[in-house]
Amino acid sequence: MIVTTTDSIEGKKVTAYLGLVTGEAVQGTNLFKDLFAGIRDIVGGRSGAYENELRKAKDTALAEMLEEAKALGADAVVGVDLDYQAIGGDSKTLLMVSINGTAVKLG
Repeated sequence: MIVTTTDSIEGKKVTAYLGLVTGEAVQGTNLFKDLFAGIRDIVGGRSGAYENELRKAKDTALAEMLEEAKALGADAVVGVDLDYQAIGGDSKTLLMVSINGTAVKLG
């Protein structure tokens, strides 16, 4: 299935708009990941643990959106928007990823 952030697909014609499709994922982190991320804030560098959690959450949200599009009989999802947010406080951080787009049929 074609997934794109653009409103059209070069060389393809949208023949039907099937509706909004979404996917969400909230991924928990743990105390050790938070601790090491805090150290990274002080000394600099990338946090591989958080990057892996974000990647997992993105993949989960994308898969959920694609399942919804397939259920509608879509050939593609256009106008995709991906958002990231951190939820939580000092003791627990949750990483939220939401993705949405328009399911379409192509001709």
